[in-house]
Amino acid sequence: MIQLQEVSKIYNMGDYQVTAVNNVTIHVLKDDFILVAGRSGCGKTTLLSLMAGLTKPTSGSVKFDDIDVWTLSDQAMSTMRNQKIGFIFQFPSLIPTLNVTENVKLPATFNPADYDADARAKNLLDVVGMSEKARAYPNQLSGGQQKRVSIARALMNNPKLILADEPTGDLDEETEKEIMVILKEVNKNQSAVVLVSHNPNIVTFATRRFLMDNGSLTKV
Repeated sequence: MIQLQEVSKIYNMGDYQVTAVNNVTIHVLKDDFILVAGRSGCGKTTLLSLMAGLTKPTSGSVKFDDIDVWTLSDQAMSTMRNQKIGFIFQFPSLIPTLNVTENVKLPATFNPADYDADARAKNLLDVVGMSEKARAYPNQLSGGQQKRVSIARALMNNPKLILADEPTGDLDEETEKEIMVILKEVNKNQSAVVLVSHNPNIVTFATRRFLMDNGSLTKV
């Protein structure tokens, strides 16, 4: 599905350089639930951005379905991200002026959908346990509820890959477990998942585990 081959990302910071990702090779398969653990600032978020085609590598290649994503036009890359990748950000990033259903349907507005967007949004809200809040606005939801909505939004276009950046970082232990159970079901029924976190409590949910340290990735 997605292949990073000897990928590095180096940021120039004036008089010095920061190597956020250092010569990483990783292949994500369709049934994977991959956990990348590591402390804050070790390069985990940059790794996800590289996988999503949001950040261009300094060296190495990023391929999705055997296509080098950086050979695509801007429009083709945007379409690929919209149709094949769901991104769950560390903070829900819901649009405050849209209600829950409208937020979930948002990915379907960027490209013509070949499905009933209203029906799919309703189904996804059932999946994440948020159907009763379909008409609520983000400021009327708890942090855990907003995270559930962001998961539903990420699933809207039936993506092959879910990228999750610290999806339980600001949640209590019980809500954290509920979110991880939802992601595990998503992995079982629909999408590969790559999740980055510094939280050791969620390690048991993964099928493959990696440790990131100073930009380098090691299988554990």
